Amino acid sequence: MKKYITSLLLLIFSISANSQNVDAKILTEENNPKMMWWKDAKFGMFIHWGIYAVPAGKWENTTTYGEWIMHTAKIPRTTYSALAKEFNPSKFNAEEWVKLAKSAGQKYIVITSKHHDGFAMFGTKASPYNIVDATPFKRDILKELADACRKHNMKLGFYYSQAQDWYHPGGAVSGNKEWDSSHVGDMDKYIDEIALPQVKEILSNYGDVAVLWWDTPTNMTKSMTQKLANVVKQYPQLITNNRLGAGMGGDLETPEQFIPATGFPGRNWEVCMTMNGHWGFNAWDDRWKSTKELTQKLVDIVSKGGNFLLNVGPNAEGIIPVVCQQNLLEIGEWLQLNGESIYGTSASPFHFLSWGRATRKGQVIYLHVFDWPKNGQLDVPIGNKLKRAYLLADPKKSLKIVAAKNSNQLQLPSYAPDKISSVIAIEFEGEPQVSPLPTAGKTFMASSTDSLTKISSLNDGNPNTNWRAKKGSTTASLEVDLGEILSINAFSLVEPWHPWSGVKQPYNLQFWDGKNWKTIISKTSEGTGVTELFESIKARKFRLLLENQKEAPALGEFILFRSE
Repeated sequence: MKKYITSLLLLIFSISANSQNVDAKILTEENNPKMMWWKDAKFGMFIHWGIYAVPAGKWENTTTYGEWIMHTAKIPRTTYSALAKEFNPSKFNAEEWVKLAKSAGQKYIVITSKHHDGFAMFGTKASPYNIVDATPFKRDILKELADACRKHNMKLGFYYSQAQDWYHPGGAVSGNKEWDSSHVGDMDKYIDEIALPQVKEILSNYGDVAVLWWDTPTNMTKSMTQKLANVVKQYPQLITNNRLGAGMGGDLETPEQFIPATGFPGRNWEVCMTMNGHWGFNAWDDRWKSTKELTQKLVDIVSKGGNFLLNVGPNAEGIIPVVCQQNLLEIGEWLQLNGESIYGTSASPFHFLSWGRATRKGQVIYLHVFDWPKNGQLDVPIGNKLKRAYLLADPKKSLKIVAAKNSNQLQLPSYAPDKISSVIAIEFEGEPQVSPLPTAGKTFMASSTDSLTKISSLNDGNPNTNWRAKKGSTTASLEVDLGEILSINAFSLVEPWHPWSGVKQPYNLQFWDGKNWKTIISKTSEGTGVTELFESIKARKFRLLLENQKEAPALGEFILFRSE
């Protein structure tokens, strides 16, 4: 899922909020009625499962593979398809999976009905290459999961790889690098005979499907895309993502394996992420994220207006790894106490908080404190009168509030009540009064700008519009005059790449002290954006120096934040 994505996919991911459907504009706005349950849900389970679980990440002497093992190891079709005969997940229990998701506080599940290897995890009439006909298991995974989801009131969605299919002749191959001549074929025929009928099957045979999650639209043409879009139109309540192809949008933006620095204002979006380094099961991968890290990622995403689709990769027996189960149950314990601050909330009214994040529900703002103040004083940059403040874990006891001109200070207990994220609720009057971003409305100066982009994109509030230095450039500088001396202690960069792009962009943030440019912070980004906190600097002018050896330096947004 995550590697060897073609330049076409990268282009599609960068399409702006004004993306057009082949026929008409896709409704992606936040107020689309069908999205309401999804917007309230916030947290879902992604499941990557297939016959790639049999080798468990190992092929010959290499143990770094996942669900892309067929492609990465260049395994011939006949060799790879033989894995189906070994796939007998006798310990699979759909109800246990659904109960685990519910205990974790997850409100929906999305499972791979067919991944890029072409193997269907359901009984399909379009091809015998499926779990019912080609394995000793002989059972329809999707049916059992759909039944369990209905029983436990869990929303269910299906991932479907519409373009890439390394088994069926004509299916697309990332990079168009065929390694098996028997796979060469006509892609239109593949769409008509495999993809189209299978999509019809998964949408009609398993009850109400909540989400259809497309992936990697490699080589998808307008006509191919339209055929699949016509099927989707028959299900007006179906939520789809933005990966179908040919410039078509979707209901969801889908950043993968990273959290955008600013989210996608005005759009519905969902971060999909693994618990370790693989989507599919890999028995050698022990790079597990901690419960604290995962929970704070959930809070971060929700504070920016998004959802979190957290992946598990069951093994060949049908068991979700114990580490995943433990993490999910611990996240669920935190949500049992603090779910009020997550479910049904909207994005934070604050641009940045050095000590944590915030979410909002009506006239209540929930302050998620990651770093408990040692002096017991929490500065909240809101100018409104606060009616009351209290710990969500102890709502009957009010906290002392000290009001200032543009902020309020809360007197907190000496110790944080929660080791992951302590939540404080503040009740306020009116609409949140917060200071504007220092860079809002300011004019940036750039060393160069590519003719296809605009420098005004750096602070237009839309992370999908980009500024790029002149083609061929390897370095660039950006300068902004704030118009007055302000105290700045953090900044964000939104970048147009993704984790698998391999783009790394060294940056150097500087300020003008009246005589010289002085460096505040110097690091290298991973191409997916960055937010950094630093000691407060009082200055009027700031400059960003960028390097990029792979392509011209580029940014979606460049934001400076005030000290609280």
